[in-house]
Amino acid sequence: MDEQKRIIEINGIKMEVDMRNVKVLEHYKVGDPVKVLKKEYQNYKSYPGMIIGFDDFKNLPTIIVAYLDVSYSEATLKFIYLNSQSEDVEICPTLKNDMPLTQGNIIEMFDRKIVVKEQELKDLESQKKYFLDQFGVYFGKMIEKECVKD
Repeated sequence: MDEQKRIIEINGIKMEVDMRNVKVLEHYKVGDPVKVLKKEYQNYKSYPGMIIGFDDFKNLPTIIVAYLDVSYSEATLKFIYLNSQSEDVEICPTLKNDMPLTQGNIIEMFDRKIVVKEQELKDLESQKKYFLDQFGVYFGKMIEKECVKD
């Protein structure tokens, strides 16, 4: 074989590479901002993300990426685990101004979500109190009847 060509194998696929035209691959480190390309049903969608960890498993080294799924009114923080068995997902470096929203916009979305969940919690606490006030007597009587039967 020509000394300027080399055979490499990636994920079971063998390729012949011309070393004269080899491009240096991107090097990633924890904390690097990235774009996540993920298959959603039949289409692909891009998300802003950040590499947050690297698990150096012996058989399956894994890159951990946190990404933001931002819709019109909501932001959700999600995670992917990228390794040689990952399908329908990839990452690439992000450009400096690729984030369509500001940090303030995203924090505002999280704050709105928190307010909704706090109200749901208050509603559940009220329902529990009502149950205890109204049905507690009923269940108390049921317990007394069960004790009398024994």
